[in-house]
Amino acid sequence: MKQEKKYADLLLDCEAVSLSPKKPYTWASGIKSPIYCDNRITMSYPTIRKEIAKGLAALIRQFYPGVEVIAGTATAGIPHAAWVAEILDLPMIYVRSKAKGHGKQNQIEGRLQNGQKVVCIEDLISTGGSVIEAAAAVQQAGGEVLGCVAIFSYQLDAAATNFEKAELALHTLSHYTALMEQAAEKAIITSEEKALLAEWRKDPSKW
Repeated sequence: MKQEKKYADLLLDCEAVSLSPKKPYTWASGIKSPIYCDNRITMSYPTIRKEIAKGLAALIRQFYPGVEVIAGTATAGIPHAAWVAEILDLPMIYVRSKAKGHGKQNQIEGRLQNGQKVVCIEDLISTGGSVIEAAAAVQQAGGEVLGCVAIFSYQLDAAATNFEKAELALHTLSHYTALMEQAAEKAIITSEEKALLAEWRKDPSKW
């Protein structure tokens, strides 16, 4: 878990991740959570965003060597997709959550040729809904989705189920377990708080 802890450390260093076991955050879904991850913060840190881009590119080279197009999920996946596409010297597209209501009414921006092999990039995986929908849009437009990569995953059971149902592979630079380990080692959280955070991941909806 060395690599996962390395990227967890980067997220903690730039405060992209906030931990508040005693005063939980409320997600848009209504779920109470002791953790809030905002990977958009990484855009403001050149050294960190470069490390993330290199890491994502390495995952793609390892698991999806046949990739022909990099797709960013709007909006948070777009900048990371751009940096990764630059490293890999590949075309890039991005996928809106829904088609525009004006102009050409595109959902996919950029040029995607029929049959091209695509990897989708997301910043954060909670249930996986947004990137799975983006992958479906790419497939509907004629692309072949090889899989997805992301910076961080909450490792929720719902996400594993959703990716399995969609028959999509997922690889991430870091995850919830590595973050908890790193936060404890850096004394950001106590052992008691670490246990509480571990409990949350088992059933977030009832926490």
